[in-house]
Amino acid sequence: RNRNIKKYHNLDEPLISVTTTTLNRGKIFQERALESVLSQTYKNFEYIIIGDCCTDDTSERIRKINDKRIKFFNLPFRKKRYPYKGNYAANHWFVGSSFGANKALEKVSGDWIARIDDWAIWTKNNLEIMVKKSKENKEIEFFSGATLWQNKKKKGYMAFSEYFKLNKEKIKNTDAMIGPTQTFFYRSYLKFFKYSLNCWRKSVNKTQDYDLVTRMFCAGVRFGYVDEVMAIIKPRPGLSWVNAKG
Repeated sequence: RNRNIKKYHNLDEPLISVTTTTLNRGKIFQERALESVLSQTYKNFEYIIIGDCCTDDTSERIRKINDKRIKFFNLPFRKKRYPYKGNYAANHWFVGSSFGANKALEKVSGDWIARIDDWAIWTKNNLEIMVKKSKENKEIEFFSGATLWQNKKKKGYMAFSEYFKLNKEKIKNTDAMIGPTQTFFYRSYLKFFKYSLNCWRKSVNKTQDYDLVTRMFCAGVRFGYVDEVMAIIKPRPGLSWVNAKG
C-alpha cells in the first residue's frame, strides 16, 4: 500500500469527508447527526449523505438547509440481497448500512474520513480534536474515541486481542482500543477497505464496523485511541436501548 504520509503532514487544515447512510429517518437525522456535523468548530469538511432509497422527506430537509458542503445522493432502488432464512433480522442488523457506506466511500475526496450514523450526535469539537491528534501522532492512520453512552462515558475496548485471543507481547498494536463507529476517523487512502455485506455469516467480527477494523488491523494499519468523549449515543425515540436489543 502506498502511504503518502508527507502529503498529510503538510496540511494545516485537511479536508475531512464526513459520511452518513440513512433510510427514511429525515427528522431524527436532521436533529441529531446533520445538526451536530454542521455545528462543528472545525469547518473544512464535505458531508456525503447516502440515502438508501429514501421515500420520506429527507431530501427536502437537506435541500432547505442549502449548505454547499453537503452532497446528498439518494440511491434509486433497494434490492433483496439475502435469503430469508435463519436468524434473518439479527443477521441483517450486523450488516447494517454496509451497501450505502460503501457508496459513500466511492465519493469521498477529502484527506480523512469520518463516519457518523444518522441517529448519533457528535460533540461540537469532534473534528477539531481529531485533526489535532493526527498532527500530534503523525504515524497513526486510524483514530477512534470514547462516547457518552446513555449519559455515561464509555471507553473503547481491546478489540483485537479479544477477537484473536492473542498475547499482547507477541503482536503490535494490540494495546489500541477501538471506539464505536461514530468516532471512526481515518486516512482516506484506506477507503479501499470496504464494508462487508456478508460479515454476518462469520462466527466472529460479525458487525460491519468491527469487521472492517479487524481487516485493517490484519493489513497493518496503525491505530490510535482518543480518551475524550467524541460522540453522544442514546436510544432513538420510542426505544429504551441502543442498537441491537439485548
